Amino acid sequence: MLKIQRLSNGGVVFNLVGRIEMEHVPELQRLLSLEEVDDRIALNLQDVTLIDRDAVKFLARCEADSIRLENCPAYIRVWIDRGKKREKCPENLSG
Repeated sequence: MLKIQRLSNGGVVFNLVGRIEMEHVPELQRLLSLEEVDDRIALNLQDVTLIDRDAVKFLARCEADSIRLENCPAYIRVWIDRGKKREKCPENLSG
């Protein structure tokens, strides 16, 4: 289960609480698409307890689109960084 809370104070922060799974990605994309392009947008991941591979890919895309990942747990950061490495060096996937 994922709880999403939107806060606005000089920018927009979505507090995410619980598990982020593939089924939640479309709703997160929809919420982000409703925001003004010029707004500073962040995802607060402090209370994320579990995340699946599709959600990690989604967070990496968010970061590439200048959405800040605040309070990102170390294990999620490692997975995002590994995914970025794989994209740059796809020949390393086989071994």
